[in-house]
Amino acid sequence: MQAENCFIVTGGPGSGKTTLLTHLGVQGLHVMPEAGRAIIQAQMAIDGPAVPWGDRALYAELMLSWELRAYSEAAALAGPVLFDRGLPDILGYLALEGLATPAHLRRAAEAWRYNTDVFIAPPWREIFHQDRERRQEFSTAERTYEAMRRVYSGLGYRLIELPRAPVAERAGFVQAQILAQIQTLRGG
Repeated sequence: MQAENCFIVTGGPGSGKTTLLTHLGVQGLHVMPEAGRAIIQAQMAIDGPAVPWGDRALYAELMLSWELRAYSEAAALAGPVLFDRGLPDILGYLALEGLATPAHLRRAAEAWRYNTDVFIAPPWREIFHQDRERRQEFSTAERTYEAMRRVYSGLGYRLIELPRAPVAERAGFVQAQILAQIQTLRGG
């Protein structure tokens, strides 16, 4: 399955992905929210075990379920759809945590494909901060960035690094890249 209209924004925690996607959503683009943070919030609300500091394998399974549902929802939308992370991020998370990647997770990341161009937000110390759900240190953000680079490259995606720039400039960069990709796909 290949969804050329589905674009991923990935990278380490605290690199401005969600802020960028919120900005693009306000401008009228379709945006699929990040699975990880929503799952953490829900699990914390019910004292559930599926959190990165708890049952990490179960957390990964919930992310898989979330991402498959988001992918299906995006297929019904017209125009570009931006994802705050995607299925390959789960593989990166498992590698980062030193956990084995179940075969079904790898098959999902290989079978449900997004646009070949993937936006990656580099670690950015000046905007990085921790909060109730984001407990990672900046060094983890750097390692996550590298893990995502390896996973996405290994799956044949072309990584486009986002500039460390104000959100409006980043948004303009993403929109220009998406427009160019759409024009290429249309043969124009």
